[in-house]
Amino acid sequence: MEIVVALLMFVNHEIKEHRIQDSMSVCLKHKREASRQINENIEYKCIKTKAELETNIDGTQSIKKIILE
Repeated sequence: MEIVVALLMFVNHEIKEHRIQDSMSVCLKHKREASRQINENIEYKCIKTKAELETNIDGTQSIKKIILE
């Protein structure tokens, strides 16, 4: 488990996608860019949280599970 900054995409108040970001400022930049595409059912949030990570085939890490405490 690690502490990560994640960009979350909510569809109808349910987390549908989450991506690790390098920093909170990078996350907020990506959130602004994503929010420009108007869709009333989609919301984006940046959070700093504990997460269980997994290593992909290409060596990058992704979030397997978000730990909300």
